[in-house]
Amino acid sequence: MSKIASKRRDSVLKIIVSEYIVTANPVASEAILRHHSLGVSPATIRNDMASLEEDGYISRPYTSSGGVPLDKGYRFYVESISQSQELAGEEQKRIRQVLDSAVDEYDRLLRLAASTVAKLVGNAAIVTFPRSPECKFKHLEAIAVHPYMAMLILILRNAVLRRQTISFDSPVPSDQLEEAATRLNREYAGLTKKQITEKKMELSNFENKISTAIYDLMSSEDATGYESSYLEGLRLMLGQPEFIQRERMLGVLELIEAREWVKRVVDWQVSGSGVNVIIGEENRDLALRDLSLVMSNYGVSDQARGALGIIGPKRMDYPRTIAAVNYVSGLLSELVARVCEGD
Repeated sequence: MSKIASKRRDSVLKIIVSEYIVTANPVASEAILRHHSLGVSPATIRNDMASLEEDGYISRPYTSSGGVPLDKGYRFYVESISQSQELAGEEQKRIRQVLDSAVDEYDRLLRLAASTVAKLVGNAAIVTFPRSPECKFKHLEAIAVHPYMAMLILILRNAVLRRQTISFDSPVPSDQLEEAATRLNREYAGLTKKQITEKKMELSNFENKISTAIYDLMSSEDATGYESSYLEGLRLMLGQPEFIQRERMLGVLELIEAREWVKRVVDWQVSGSGVNVIIGEENRDLALRDLSLVMSNYGVSDQARGALGIIGPKRMDYPRTIAAVNYVSGLLSELVARVCEGD
């Protein structure tokens, strides 16, 4: 095949993918000629489509029908897209204003980020909570709720808050409880659970009980993984033509609700920087092989990292989705860095 013919065939494939993304209908050679000036005959376009089908880029139910992209075709199309895709300036400004308003409330910030990016691209979006390799102690409040009982409010670095009620064998006055919290705040500031256990301190019985509770809460947080996540836009995703069949829709709902795939996808697919696009069969999880994911890390290296991703049919608007994930993940990184600096 000559360079000219090869370049034209590539153009035909890009047209088929981009047209199919918009219409969800097979793309016929006549439509390609009608809407694009390729300067060749209908027979040449049909030959190009036959070649693309033979090489596994598209499928055609029968010879005269239009082309539908296969995973290999989508991959070619995605590789031809610049990773520096950008949203319009006005969209960027609006998103920044929305997320800036919630920077001091991680829960609200991440939920807003997920719902905002889902609406931008018309598919489901997931944002995992930013996590450190090991959580670190920031601040403790110990509130007496009964002479024999206290409520511990533990704040970890990166705005994670955990509560636990503990009981004592003998009454503990509230002033002693406050003094113990002040002392532990001074001694444990910035430490991991391992560093806390290695720290040599003389503790009273009730202080030791508080310290043990702190260790348990931090251990639980370190073991959490990516279960803490925010999923928005599921209705937008299920509104796509691909999910009109009840069985397929129920299958996706079952997958999404299980949430076990989140950690697998994050662990397997998202590494380094930039946006990762995982198409159909490229997913290691069999349940995801009818879908595509566009994902990126966000956060601050070695301090707090999370993942932002779009889940949808393989027929998704990849240029806009890549641009949205790229911008919102970058913005989340800025906001997380601001919180980390405050720590």
